Amino acid sequence: MGQTILVTGGAGFIGSNLVRFILENRPDDRVVNLDSLTYAGNLESLADFKDDPRHEFVHADIGDGEKLDEVMGRVDCVLHLAAESHVDRSIHDPSLFLRTNILGTQSLLDAVRRRGDSIGRFVYVSTDEVYGELPLDDKSQLFTESTPLKPNSPYAVSKTGGDMLARAYWHTYGMDVCITRCSNNFGAYQFPEKVIPLFVNKPIEGEQVPLYGDGSNIRDWLHVLYHCEAICRVLDDGVSGEAYNIGGNNERSNLELTKMLIELCGRDESAIKHVEDRLGHDMRYAIDATKIKRELGWEPTRSAWPAALEATVQWYKDNRDWSDRVRSGEYQRFYEQNYAK
Repeated sequence: MGQTILVTGGAGFIGSNLVRFILENRPDDRVVNLDSLTYAGNLESLADFKDDPRHEFVHADIGDGEKLDEVMGRVDCVLHLAAESHVDRSIHDPSLFLRTNILGTQSLLDAVRRRGDSIGRFVYVSTDEVYGELPLDDKSQLFTESTPLKPNSPYAVSKTGGDMLARAYWHTYGMDVCITRCSNNFGAYQFPEKVIPLFVNKPIEGEQVPLYGDGSNIRDWLHVLYHCEAICRVLDDGVSGEAYNIGGNNERSNLELTKMLIELCGRDESAIKHVEDRLGHDMRYAIDATKIKRELGWEPTRSAWPAALEATVQWYKDNRDWSDRVRSGEYQRFYEQNYAK
């Protein structure tokens, strides 16, 4: 028996890949895709599902309680991804991130609670940045689900607030809540200001890529489609009240990643321009995903390196028109042309 899944933020990078993953791999399910279409929301990423009867798009903000009440009347469970997510932007305007990622999450949780038992599981999709940072000189240290939450950026603080609200609604109100905390995602349809699409487009266009500091910061890279599979595994089989780390077991320094990207784009290291480091730039993130493997049988086999990165770079090369429309703002007309009444 299929179910109707509400995906918030379903026009964003991870959200659109998740909607696509559900529609392509769970034929009995349908998706209600709710997104406010801020700058990072791009319905063109789901253009091939525009007329699919299993995909309903709702243009709304998660802070709109009246609209949420109407939507909740026709869904069975919630995958909550809607968030402001760009760290650099959070440094310059923390209030927007706090409003969306904390108060917006509260609004959504309240809407679910008002429906009582008619809504099943609520999965809050969080980030490894809630844990803070790890040292560069001790690779044995990894983030586990019991690692204390010590966020360092306004973005990370806002996600931690949503994370803790979700847990509080499980503890206080008995809601069926699970939390996932993922490492850095890569794959198709990512907004061009993010590092991988940015560092593909600039070398192709003969420009230098702006690498923060000396590039020694380390991230754990996870293919977005395998992240989507893990989210669905938690939706189906996760234990209520539990958090699950989702990582790629694929640590790379920013400098190593940059060198690989420019090489794949046919440029040499002269294409690298070191720029002033980001304020409060965390040194290292690394996920221990033992728990989700042991309890739910998930592991990141799609993140094989470098083949997965090469395929991602090739996607951006083959879809320059998609990136061009995002950078020009043309993508924002897709909603008006295809959905707006």
